[in-house]
Amino acid sequence: MGFRFRKSIKIAPGVRLNLGKKSASISFGTRGLRHSISTSGRRTTSVGIPGTGIYYTKSSKLGSKAGSKSKVTDNLDPYQEVAEFQEALEYITSFHIGCDYEYDWEAMAKELPPFKAGEKGPNEILAFEKLENFKPSFLGKVFKSLEAKQRAELEEEVKKAIEEDKKLYDAWEKRKRLSQSILNGDIQTYETLLKDIKFGSKLGGFVNSFKIQIPSADFLIIDCNINLEDIIPTHYKTLTKTGRLSIRKYNKTDYYAITKLYVPSLVLRVARNIFGLLPLKSVIINAQTRVIDTSIGKHMDITILSVKIDKTTLDKLNFDLINPFDALSNFEHNVRFLKTKGFQEVKKLSD
Repeated sequence: MGFRFRKSIKIAPGVRLNLGKKSASISFGTRGLRHSISTSGRRTTSVGIPGTGIYYTKSSKLGSKAGSKSKVTDNLDPYQEVAEFQEALEYITSFHIGCDYEYDWEAMAKELPPFKAGEKGPNEILAFEKLENFKPSFLGKVFKSLEAKQRAELEEEVKKAIEEDKKLYDAWEKRKRLSQSILNGDIQTYETLLKDIKFGSKLGGFVNSFKIQIPSADFLIIDCNINLEDIIPTHYKTLTKTGRLSIRKYNKTDYYAITKLYVPSLVLRVARNIFGLLPLKSVIINAQTRVIDTSIGKHMDITILSVKIDKTTLDKLNFDLINPFDALSNFEHNVRFLKTKGFQEVKKLSD
């Protein structure tokens, strides 16, 4: 029997050093998206579906080029590999079906207090009842110091309960103030809320960055840099006639067909999220991606989709059945997509 050595050390938030018997690697990333670079020169990106345990990986050797020939492997369960790949592919092209926020500010504004100010709260009432109903045990009757200790513990529970009730009431007051401020269209409150809840974290790994402008209480502009390189798989998995796993490289048309669904699907998810969070009427979302300007040899962000989405029209869509790219026709938008080149740069929509 052979022994394997592996040790993982956290060296920074989200970053780990992995030590093996023959090599070491650095892994980093967020929930649902991890990158790993090993001393052997191999780079690996793992894209996972949160909450399912399903993921697919993209691996490459530094300095090597991926070929287009079929690769057959017997190392993994081929049926499971293909099924998980298909589910991951379905996930990244159906972001629009879900929504991460559903805040009802009007209901919060009408929410009754947990108890009347100046009166006992629910936690204090329960703790005080325990204290009033306290009866010393047989040992407590014999050893008065034990009875005193037990009673002191119950009195301390009452004090803690009062503090819990204070927190409960303070939280209600905070929700009340926040909901009223949101409904009154206070832009500074909008900004604070987006920052406090870390709006972009729900799509971390898929959207690299968010820049939000709030010109008015019912309209805002979002520039989001969408991750294409690490998310869209360059190879697909199928089964051979003999049931073995086959991995082949996508041709350009099929590769860009995935991006054609992925980008607008993600944009619609961003729209649903912002409408689920704030009482807006419309939003302009500019989807951007990073490319290399070969004329100067530097990276630059270009806009590949700009769309103005109004909440009324968005709410009428049947998200389970729509094609996210076709759904753009319901809104004013700028987009240019070529089958063998993918999304091309477009101008941002004006306010």
